[in-house]
Amino acid sequence: MRSDAVVPTVLGWAGGAADAGLASVAKVARVPLLWAGRRLCANLDEGSSAAVATMEGVTSGDSGTIARLGLTPGLVIQEFGYDDDCDEAFRDAIQSATGEDLVDEGFGDVTDGVIVWFRDGDDDLADLLMDVQTLLDDGACVWLLTPKSGVTGHVTPRDVGEAASLAGLHQTSSFVIGESWTATQLVEKGRSK
Repeated sequence: MRSDAVVPTVLGWAGGAADAGLASVAKVARVPLLWAGRRLCANLDEGSSAAVATMEGVTSGDSGTIARLGLTPGLVIQEFGYDDDCDEAFRDAIQSATGEDLVDEGFGDVTDGVIVWFRDGDDDLADLLMDVQTLLDDGACVWLLTPKSGVTGHVTPRDVGEAASLAGLHQTSSFVIGESWTATQLVEKGRSK
């Protein structure tokens, strides 16, 4: 990132010649989050490189990136669509934050959240989004992970919105995960907080 660039952050705007980095914006920011129907707040500590989700060099295991998911210890997160192109650092960070292993598609109990890895050319997204909700706890959300624009398998935001709508969900936020993925939060229609 250029030292004279002005960028949006969770705290407002930062950058310019007088601000050589995001760490000088604030020591700690309280960020409201929602996961599994629970309102939470996370502290983004000074130097958290996830203050700008699209910032070059942000890695998927950054504490701020994981804080955006609102994960707490003990949550059971189910994973769909895992393949060798998935972001392992992101997966490891989720498991570290929850203290639990990710459970696979065959898990047969209620879960507190779902992550779905989906690429253009995979099966029907709307059907998959309906399926992932079968064991999802009431009020819990789905995080859809799709390849970023310019990466093989990219799914357009329009396709994501249409599939989510057909599955009874709507998009609330999106941000970049690592170098290749975009995360989109999907929640039940009528619930955006």
